[in-house]
Amino acid sequence: MNPHEPDAEIPMRALLAGARRKESSLLALTRKLVMCESPSDSKPDVDACVAIAAGEVRARGGRVKLHRRRAYGDILEARFGPREQAPGKPVLLLGHLDTVWPIGTLRSMPCRIAEGRLWGPGTLDMKAGVALALTALEMLTEADLIQQEVILLLNSDEEIGSPVSRPITEALARQCAAVFVLEPAQGLAYKTARKGTGNWRIDIRGVAAHAGVDFEKGVSALRELSRVIDTVSSWTDLKRGLTVSVGVAGGGSKTNVIPAEAFAEVDVRIARIADGPRIERKFASLKAADRRCSLNITGGINRPPMERTRGTVQLFNRARLLAADIDIGLQEAATGGASDGNFTSALGIPTLDGMGAVGEGAHATHESILLEHLAPRTALLAGMLARSS
Repeated sequence: MNPHEPDAEIPMRALLAGARRKESSLLALTRKLVMCESPSDSKPDVDACVAIAAGEVRARGGRVKLHRRRAYGDILEARFGPREQAPGKPVLLLGHLDTVWPIGTLRSMPCRIAEGRLWGPGTLDMKAGVALALTALEMLTEADLIQQEVILLLNSDEEIGSPVSRPITEALARQCAAVFVLEPAQGLAYKTARKGTGNWRIDIRGVAAHAGVDFEKGVSALRELSRVIDTVSSWTDLKRGLTVSVGVAGGGSKTNVIPAEAFAEVDVRIARIADGPRIERKFASLKAADRRCSLNITGGINRPPMERTRGTVQLFNRARLLAADIDIGLQEAATGGASDGNFTSALGIPTLDGMGAVGEGAHATHESILLEHLAPRTALLAGMLARSS
């Protein structure tokens, strides 16, 4: 199968019917994963969720490999279909099992069905997407429609920047013809572009002094901070899709003390790969306006942008044609958020994102998925992975 080319023989109506038959089991699997709380910073809890997913993979005939990690959750690599020596490159399904929610969140955000939705922490981002992928693979295995290898990679540290999973993601992506990311949809759309992300911290050191007795001997780190905030904020260029935002700042100790210390934490978003080195140079060259102050600057670009490439557009066009077969008017979208798909796209691997569930409230207390879209999204993902014999 060439993942970029449409295949008129893919039985989309049959796949949709099959997805509807499996809707209750898909929903049960989603709930099972959501009920296993898995914050990124708790290895035992993430590992428990990874173990559940590994069991579900084995139950569907997949081959499991665990990448064990000491300080972070283990990473699950699963393979379906022909083994690696089969002709043609595999396709990578990319997701994660960690969430932003601490243990105990289920008490205030119970996993429940109401108003045509499944509610709960991690439902949308992105345990429903994982359940959707496993269901699509189950359908294709039963119908013998997987004729090239599919790799499912479920990371455990995506929500904290993928510090240990990134090399695994990139190594597997280099083996693959395309990458399908199981992150939530943008509305109803697939994502063909994402901004890259960067984070910096600027620590400022001034000179403390009594604000009344020795005012002239002090050097205010907070005053320097105000200049720094103004400078870095001016680097925003909306036409280029570049934003620089100081999200956290502070300093000082008491009102009658000239503040000797201050800090700022800065979020940067870039739409173009070329802007990464440029903004890194700007931060590296930042100097204090008052030379009696010193700056300590740490950070950098964490994820490169996922640009809208020709290969990604070809994948989207294939998805759009398959979606039309089941009466879905699929659209594409760009977003300012990042995912592990940013890494694979930056390698030049065609990457299509937002192929998971439809809902709202990711990272928010109203996180939920819309049940009516589960079967159609599952069928569409299955169609993208399938090839008629």
